Amino acid sequence: MNEWCAGKSNQTFDGTTGEIVAKQQASAVSWIAAVVVVIAIVAGGVYLARKAMHAGAPAPTTRVLPTSTETAPASTPVQHPIEQAQAGPATASTAALPALDDSDDGVASALAALAGGSDLSSLLVSQQLITRIVTTIDALPRHDGLGTFTLPAHVPKGAFAVDEVDGATVIGAGNSARYAPYMQVVDATDPQALVAWYARAYPLFQQAYRQLGYPKGYFNDRLIVVIDDLLAAPEPAQPPVVVRSKTFYVHADPVLESLSTGQKLLLRVGSANEARIKAKLRAIRMQLVAKDPHGGRND
Repeated sequence: MNEWCAGKSNQTFDGTTGEIVAKQQASAVSWIAAVVVVIAIVAGGVYLARKAMHAGAPAPTTRVLPTSTETAPASTPVQHPIEQAQAGPATASTAALPALDDSDDGVASALAALAGGSDLSSLLVSQQLITRIVTTIDALPRHDGLGTFTLPAHVPKGAFAVDEVDGATVIGAGNSARYAPYMQVVDATDPQALVAWYARAYPLFQQAYRQLGYPKGYFNDRLIVVIDDLLAAPEPAQPPVVVRSKTFYVHADPVLESLSTGQKLLLRVGSANEARIKAKLRAIRMQLVAKDPHGGRND
């Protein structure tokens, strides 16, 4: 019984049989699906653009996830302790969390059974799931791009589309449709329930973050930084103009091209999808910082 996967319900989910014992758990456990697919959405655009320029390139091989290339900063005070999150009623489960290396089956089984009929098993990478989530989240505010072997989910199917408008190449409107299965999961996620589960499973995320190369770091603080960076992504009124470099598409506007990896990737999913993702991120952030330890308002 994977009781650690349970949400606010006092019933449990059987990861061995795949039986949903309590429907209330669905939104609580499915938060991680939303995080996974948001990462896949924002990462898929650049990867598919590069793939289009390398049609004959061999598929990437399986690789060990890297540690961060950044120098670990000195210990700093925790800004957003997970205990301050508005996690709702405490879970009734007292089951111990699995070891990080043994958590994949429980997470994947819960997602597959609790996705409300969506075939999330075809979206997820089956190994090192939490480590992949942490690695990708940590990379989004930087400018180094993302390695496809670190992603926790497979990129959307289909080719990256561009349109020709008034003699310029712009990000194609047809890209938005490729993300429909992912967006359905994002839309269905209950922010309060997801934060409740995240708080319960937080030690696994913290362990993965420290193993990434931040022995004194605090993952929840990094997550807030990442969410804020994504929320700051511009929202162009028209599809951005792109040009081909030697290997992939880049933004013609140097201001857009200088954005962080996460911001630049958000621009590639389409304005409507970007707005939906940002709305969900705002709601999630509100839950994560709901209780200001200094007695003030949410920041």
